[in-house]
Amino acid sequence: MKNALFVGFVSWSALTGSGVASAQDGVVVTAERRAQSLQEVPLSISAIDQDELKLIDADHVSEILARVPGVALHRGSGAEHLTAIRSPVLTSGAGAGSFLFLENGVPIRSAGFANINGLFGAHYEIADRVEVVRGPSGAVYGANAIHGVINVLTPLPTEDTSIFAEAFGDTEDRYKFKGTVSGSNGAHGWFIGGSVVTEAGYRDDAGIDQQKLTLRHVFDDGGVTIDTIFSFDNLEQETAGFIFGEDTLNDRALRRTNNFPFAYRDAKAARLQSTFIIDTGENTRIKFTPYARWNQMEFPQHFLPSNALEENGHWSMGAQSAIYHDAGALSLIAGTDIEYTDGYLSEFQSAPRIFSYTPGQHYDYDVSAVNLSGFVQASYELTPRTIATAAMRVDGTFYDYDNKIDSGFEGRFLRLDDRSDEFVTASPKFTLMHHIDDQTSIYASYSRGTRPPQTSDLYRLQINQTGDQARPEKIDAFEVGARAQIGSIVDLSLSGFFMDKRNFFFRDADGFNVANGKTRHLGIEGDIMIALHPTLSLQSAVTYAAHTYRFDRITGQATETINFGDDVDTAPRVIANTRLKWTPTERATLEAEWVSMGSYFTDAANDHVYDGHDVLNLRAELGVTSRLAVFATIRNLTDTLYAERADFAFGNDRYFPGEERTFGFGIRYRQ
Repeated sequence: MKNALFVGFVSWSALTGSGVASAQDGVVVTAERRAQSLQEVPLSISAIDQDELKLIDADHVSEILARVPGVALHRGSGAEHLTAIRSPVLTSGAGAGSFLFLENGVPIRSAGFANINGLFGAHYEIADRVEVVRGPSGAVYGANAIHGVINVLTPLPTEDTSIFAEAFGDTEDRYKFKGTVSGSNGAHGWFIGGSVVTEAGYRDDAGIDQQKLTLRHVFDDGGVTIDTIFSFDNLEQETAGFIFGEDTLNDRALRRTNNFPFAYRDAKAARLQSTFIIDTGENTRIKFTPYARWNQMEFPQHFLPSNALEENGHWSMGAQSAIYHDAGALSLIAGTDIEYTDGYLSEFQSAPRIFSYTPGQHYDYDVSAVNLSGFVQASYELTPRTIATAAMRVDGTFYDYDNKIDSGFEGRFLRLDDRSDEFVTASPKFTLMHHIDDQTSIYASYSRGTRPPQTSDLYRLQINQTGDQARPEKIDAFEVGARAQIGSIVDLSLSGFFMDKRNFFFRDADGFNVANGKTRHLGIEGDIMIALHPTLSLQSAVTYAAHTYRFDRITGQATETINFGDDVDTAPRVIANTRLKWTPTERATLEAEWVSMGSYFTDAANDHVYDGHDVLNLRAELGVTSRLAVFATIRNLTDTLYAERADFAFGNDRYFPGEERTFGFGIRYRQ
């Protein structure tokens, strides 16, 4: 809260005339799948560029996204995470399906087969930019974009041959290596990027080995552009589970322990896409992106008494297409998306029976899916400074489920007979944007976000889950916002949102399906950068939001009983990230970062609380020569004992502990 109040004071001071340089007007591609000036986009959208990504040198993608207002990633063990974008931190099917994770504009996984840890495979280590759309995104994106979109973008080939290499190590036995080679020859450009991380793990038996590779080739003869990208990632992770009790969290030895030394997560994925861009005339452009992807993962369910082994994966192929037509005051976009997916899930318990968890095969099924979507968007200049936009998207999702073992009940598990399901949803969006002057704009919007149920919500059932079936989730969102550059002093973005969500699907503490949950999300976000001096800048992203239940649900566990108006658990009212950056010379950069997480309830009944935390990080880079630089990091400078994630379940406070003070050193080479 102190951080938020400080930012509020600085913002007020800047708006009343004190202060000094302006942030550049950025370019984003995620809003419409094409390059646009940020000032022209009537959305809450943020971009973290390559220079900032290199300065962060993130050990985990959560460090990058902490700089975006309205966004919080709770880091789990290793590469795992849970996500919040204008939402509580969501888990299970809601956590997997409510956020759309893209790499170069294409979803990392198929709709309906999402992974709750969906960003661990994105190649953010060598990315050119990471863009985030907060709230329902509009017509060009469909399923899973209900709360927001995160797009990780690969660097374009350079004109001249360039080489980049980096090595890093820290006091937690974490070692990172990455490098890129890029260049062009006539109409052909190419890029190769790779990264490797190996770490012993902050906690016992919690090491990581991960490798990622990205290849890009661009052909551009002036009339036709073909942009092809291949990526591969491999994760081998030893997994640590929750620690239990606040005393354990605050004990420097016990917080490093791991009660689940047998747990692991092995995952592999490959993705290929090729974008064809054809200019058919002065005002019209066609964009077509076929793609294919494959992934597989296995892990023991250490968080359940069964410790059953889960294996899942899917392969898919599809295509995105769009036509852009810009003629005077009118701009039109229309397109279709199509995708076919073949996925599987298996769960096997080798341990003896415990409670209702029976040994043997719990589930073994395949699901094939077809997703068909069409969208149209029209923007019209009502005046030279005022633009109105109307858009509509229709999504059809068709599942064909094939049970490969006996159907019926087995212990606590329910295996359905073969079946088919279909879901059709519509997502409208309307915006009005007005440019007060060349540096100031305001906008207002209404949008609806929708998503079909995840396949695991539909087909991975248990004995109590024979009632309401999961239905398409819907969220109606209203937003107002403003962007302003005040001279060469201040760059400011403000937004306020009101969102009502219904058909929120989850499994309650008694094991029953809840298919008609309702939540409300109301908040204010600010992102401000102030140039205090040509060499000194202050930037902060701050959010105040209330995420509340809008229904009642009594359960047998008092701590999980839901009352209308209570806060959703794991939904802090205040989150903030403030950075002071000093660049005394062209070759030297220093940054102090203050990460503030407000308190939040850890159970649905609002009986248990995590008090929040404040963490200070320091980063510095010094160019030794024009090609060689050294850099250093101190994470958690004050050595705060905090939790990356806290909750209350089964009568226990449970935590994923954050790392203590960590010193890191690295070297970079550029040519």
